[in-house]
Amino acid sequence: MRIFDIFSLSLSHVKKSKMRSWLTIIGIVIGVAAVVSIISIGEGMQESVQSRLGSLGADLITVTPGFSRATGGGFEGGRSAPGASINLTDKDVNVIRQVPGVLYVNGMVSGRSDMVSGTEKTSVSISGVDTAVWRSMVTTQLESGRYLQPGDSNSVVIGYSLAHETFLQPLTLNRPIIIGDKTFKVAGIFVQSGGGFGGGGGDNAVFMTADYARDVITTNISRNTFSSIMVKVSDPTLADKVAGDIILKLMPSRHVNQRTRDFTVTAFATIQAQITSVVQTISMFLAAIAAVSLIVGAVGIANTMFMSVMERTRQIGLLKALGATDNEVMELFLIESGLFGFIGGVIGIITGILISVLISEIGLRAIGPGGAMNAVVTPQLVVFSLVFSVFIGVISGVAPARSAAKMNPVDALRFEQ
Repeated sequence: MRIFDIFSLSLSHVKKSKMRSWLTIIGIVIGVAAVVSIISIGEGMQESVQSRLGSLGADLITVTPGFSRATGGGFEGGRSAPGASINLTDKDVNVIRQVPGVLYVNGMVSGRSDMVSGTEKTSVSISGVDTAVWRSMVTTQLESGRYLQPGDSNSVVIGYSLAHETFLQPLTLNRPIIIGDKTFKVAGIFVQSGGGFGGGGGDNAVFMTADYARDVITTNISRNTFSSIMVKVSDPTLADKVAGDIILKLMPSRHVNQRTRDFTVTAFATIQAQITSVVQTISMFLAAIAAVSLIVGAVGIANTMFMSVMERTRQIGLLKALGATDNEVMELFLIESGLFGFIGGVIGIITGILISVLISEIGLRAIGPGGAMNAVVTPQLVVFSLVFSVFIGVISGVAPARSAAKMNPVDALRFEQ
């Protein structure tokens, strides 16, 4: 028989047993839809995470007081010595400036204070920065206004939410506000970012000069100390190396060793890689779980094909009596099982895309400002899903097809159901 005749015969039987065929196809549809939706949502989540982490800046390193083994830049050590000072000082800033590969160093002062606009009052996050280098390190764009400049005394840059959502009357440029007991004017407003890493972009934060931040923050911070130190390196690929060099320089300067270390150095590039790896692992794990449903679909196809072989025993005997070879009989049933996989794969891909778009629109968009998360369906995913579903269908039909091919035509013609 020609391959076209074999295909037509297989297709006619699939059409003839409509109810059984659709029940078999549904098993593949569920498996493929689950895999496509989970992988596409995972891809979208990875892109969203990459976009958000992009605001960190791969060329930025932060130095914070206290030692954390988990984020210590890949260097092992112990806890801070009891009673040791955990403040970062001007001396630490000067030491870091001498490390090769360091481009800018920004000593930052962080805390909280009360902010008053008109008759309304709220508590806000304050970040005091070195205006001489802050503009070169901030990673978030402005919606309006300007960044802080050297010489600014009573100017602040504020986050998007603070400007547009916190108060009944939105804050505008040059509007006077009271923070602590001092009056400032709004010099700039950040775009919506959802973060505050890398020295800028906090949607609910206020940025001002470090000296003024020390005056308005409720906690007492000495003039020569900082809450953290932000470092910008000249080459992002050397961020981990520069972070290690900073550790090696600061330890003798602060008179500590690996056991008594009282500071943490973190390269944001390392954080990016770690979070991305976690998201990828979770996505693949969920996809693997979803793929189990494909096994259930494969069992359904195998069951259907065995039933088909039993029902068509006399037809198989007739085909063999008319000269059909064992290979042609096998091809007949393999094409039929492959059709189940193909049809189930097409419908499953369409269903999976619809599910992933629906979830991203209704559910996951709520996790980020402006709905930054979207499901990503790549051509590679579509092709892989279709090929894999056909493969599952064909593999599921191998055993029934072999059983049919081995039948003796005389015995098959005598078979009675």
